[in-house]
Amino acid sequence: MGSRTSPVSRPITIRRAVARDAKRLTRLVRGSGAYRGKYAAAVAGYRVGPDYIEAHRVFVAVCADEHGDRVLGFYSLVLAPPELDLLFVADEVQGRGIGRLLVAHMCSQARAAGISRLKVVSHVTAEDFYHRVGAVRTGTAFANPPAVPWDRPEFEFHIPPE
Repeated sequence: MGSRTSPVSRPITIRRAVARDAKRLTRLVRGSGAYRGKYAAAVAGYRVGPDYIEAHRVFVAVCADEHGDRVLGFYSLVLAPPELDLLFVADEVQGRGIGRLLVAHMCSQARAAGISRLKVVSHVTAEDFYHRVGAVRTGTAFANPPAVPWDRPEFEFHIPPE
C-alpha cells in the first residue's frame, strides 16, 4: 500500500520498517497511554530492536512533517504461527483511522502470505478496537506473572482469499 489520505491532515504511507525505526517504535510502545498505571510494568523495559524488525514483517504508518517522517503507528506480523504480535498507534492520533489502516494493511499482507486465520492476544484496553475492525473473540490468554499479571482477550482475524 502506498499513500492514503486519512483523517490526519497529511497523506499517510505504510512502509516496511527498517533498523533506524527501532528507537521510535520502542518509544511509541513505552509511551503508550494504554500501558499507564497498573499496566506500565509490561512495557517499561520493552524494546523493538533492529533484530526484531529484521526477523518479522514490521510495517510503519508515517506522514511527512517538517522534521521528516512522523511515526503514527506500526504493527508486526509473525508468519509462523500466524499472529499479529504488536499493533500500536500514537496516543495523539488515536481515533483517526490509523489503526484501521494498519489492520487493513496487515490483512492484505497476511493474505499475500497465504494466511487465512491470524491470532491476536490483545491488551485489555484494545478489546473494543479489535471487535470494531472485525476480529472475533476466541478465548482468554491467562495471566503469566510476573511478565503479564492479568488475563488478556484472545482474538482471531479470518482473512478471506481475494
